Amino acid sequence: MRGGEKSKVKKLFEIDKYKEFPRWYTEVLMKCDIVDARYPLKGMYVWKPYGYKALRNTLEILRKLLEEKGHEEVYFPMLIPESIFSKEKDFLEGFSGETFIVTGTPSKKLNEILYVRPTSETVIYYMWSIWIKGRKDLPIKIYQCVNVFRYETKATHPLLRVREIAAFLEAHTAHASKEECEKQIKEALEVYKEFFNELLLPYFIVLTPPWDTFSGAEYNYDFITAMPDGKALELGSVINLGQKFAKAFNIRFMDSDGKMKYVWQTCYGVSERVLGAVISIHGDNKGLIFPPKIAPIQVVIVPVARPEDHEIFNYCRKVARHLRQKGVRTHVDEDLEHTPGWKYYYWDMKGVPTRIEIGPRELKTKSVTIARRDVREKITVPLNQAVEKLREVWSKIEFNLREKALEHLKKMTKIVKEDINKAVGFKGLIVVPWCGKENCADEIESTIGKGVLGEIVESPLTLPSKGKCICGSIVRKFALCGVTY
Repeated sequence: MRGGEKSKVKKLFEIDKYKEFPRWYTEVLMKCDIVDARYPLKGMYVWKPYGYKALRNTLEILRKLLEEKGHEEVYFPMLIPESIFSKEKDFLEGFSGETFIVTGTPSKKLNEILYVRPTSETVIYYMWSIWIKGRKDLPIKIYQCVNVFRYETKATHPLLRVREIAAFLEAHTAHASKEECEKQIKEALEVYKEFFNELLLPYFIVLTPPWDTFSGAEYNYDFITAMPDGKALELGSVINLGQKFAKAFNIRFMDSDGKMKYVWQTCYGVSERVLGAVISIHGDNKGLIFPPKIAPIQVVIVPVARPEDHEIFNYCRKVARHLRQKGVRTHVDEDLEHTPGWKYYYWDMKGVPTRIEIGPRELKTKSVTIARRDVREKITVPLNQAVEKLREVWSKIEFNLREKALEHLKKMTKIVKEDINKAVGFKGLIVVPWCGKENCADEIESTIGKGVLGEIVESPLTLPSKGKCICGSIVRKFALCGVTY
């Protein structure tokens, strides 16, 4: 059953990710039990246990990083009175068109319209105006993971562009000075860099242009990567709010010099979109490949046995207990209706990073055979060395996924030094020299048909030292351009 089994089984999933990405993405989410898109409300999806575990494992990495930096978890209400939501003019203009409202119940109309949170600045800052009185109350560093709602007018895509963001992990901070606020921005950037690095995702960091800055903010940074269809995906944002919200909500404190001053604020957030990027960038034509750190199942044990081979099944259970005691997320596939070969394809499709095969040979020698999901490689080791060897294998998988993801980004990015006409028709991200002026951005966009997403401040790819902007100026700055979801 072990040698030629796999070749006799029809593959459960085989779609070219780069040639048919929309189909690949839809099929992989459904067949691999990430979400069910059949809920009859556009842009809202049902999370299945396997997908939700992956999401929880993903966001737990960020929770840990935030708490290590002194952030504390909180929860604020979903419904926001119009009188609070409308306090910051830019924010109101930026979000009012896509925010759901509650006007009452079937039998009673409310005295005041309630907004369903598109994000939580207004409800949090209303409470801060009550909480913050003196310098001793600062800094405040909090985060919450909640669902938020936005009436997206663009085409919706599960995890990537939705009307209900199921898991929006947003952090908010308040500080006594501009310098402390700027320092917090740097800290947040480092937290996010570590988070995306843990997920083995390559990214550009861009400073967004003033005309595309978060509503109510001074400036913001975006982390952007490329998807297999060439579109740009914003992984997360780090935003300097300055004192705009503080002045709108009258968030003031008595400083040590006896003067009342407005606080300085930042916010930053990510969502399940990050998991969409992990699925899309690391997956292959056979389905998912989960990085071991976030995999719902890190090891699946497949008995290579007949139903009557009870000793082999008992040994599989013993191995599973041993691995679980060491903190390894383990599943034993005891399905008697399918062959081992069918199971290999099934768990490959589901993205389990490592498989353990156990047959008569392993039972006799008290060993396990470990197979990697990312490459065709197997090793057999004694059971007492299994955990140590698994961790070694996971390190190799992580290195391989990181390298492949970087190669993917190189493939999906075109760097132009002078003549941007050479980039016309390229389906991925485009890096072009840019002087920073809006009229030049407009001309760049009309020439290449992609939006200017911002000035690159950090790149995983080597950029030229200088180039020629479309206006003819020699510059040392480059813009990242792309079509977003």
